Amino acid sequence: MILEVAMLQVKPGLTDHFELNFKQASRIISRVNGYKSHELQKCVEDQNKYILLVHWDTLEDHTMGFRGSEEYQEWKKLLHHFYEPFPTVEHYEIV
Repeated sequence: MILEVAMLQVKPGLTDHFELNFKQASRIISRVNGYKSHELQKCVEDQNKYILLVHWDTLEDHTMGFRGSEEYQEWKKLLHHFYEPFPTVEHYEIV
């Protein structure tokens, strides 16, 4: 199993709208092949900062499957305009 970790910095004043859109986006990602689970957490010290954790069966389920899908295009439309700068995404595996 692979853990995707994305640091999300949302533009000031847009966090409420981002969180509403994220609820819609959650329904999209949960339909994708290889998806296991996800959670979004908000930083206590910086109210515009979030961390997104997504569990995938394989790295390719995220990088090729999801990112190459029509669902990803919907995800982008809902969320990508909120970020400044664009998120850093890394992948981890259990040791």
